[in-house]
Amino acid sequence: MPNETAIAAPELAVSQWFNTRTPLTLEGLRGRVIYLHSFQLLCPGCVSESLPQVRRIERLFGHTDLQVIGLHTVFEHHEAMTPVTLKAFIHEYRLTSPIGVDQTDGQSDIPVTMRRYGLRGTPSSVLIGRDGTILHQAFGVEDDMAVGARIAMALAAPVKDAGERAGGSDGCADGRCGVSER
Repeated sequence: MPNETAIAAPELAVSQWFNTRTPLTLEGLRGRVIYLHSFQLLCPGCVSESLPQVRRIERLFGHTDLQVIGLHTVFEHHEAMTPVTLKAFIHEYRLTSPIGVDQTDGQSDIPVTMRRYGLRGTPSSVLIGRDGTILHQAFGVEDDMAVGARIAMALAAPVKDAGERAGGSDGCADGRCGVSER
């Protein structure tokens, strides 16, 4: 049964990408599980805890279709955290997953994607399911076991075909599910 309270993940607003040849979109990644981690290069918790955790996630789930995306979300010290500084940071810390710079719009010191997701600060993470809905969102660094379990459950969830997404029959009735004949 579909989750009626599922919230669609807002599209990313990125001004510049690193570690990818083409810009990424959530729509373009539909069908894959996404682990979005928001960080700032001057955030002590990001550098000491969150980014090492992301490396562990990449090692553990590297053989799957999990897409890890970093989002450099600058809401303070704007002058110090430029894309040039970020590029050096990415090189020095050997970050390999795609990283986008959260777009500013001149209306607020809080970047666009950070506002869209209601992120409270950095580090933050968002787990997005194959259907593009938010499965989990957290502020701070969560326990590795909990994060790994959530990612594994999202990856193990069946990929729905177009008929199921449109409300078609899933072969279940009266509390029983039968194997479809093909």
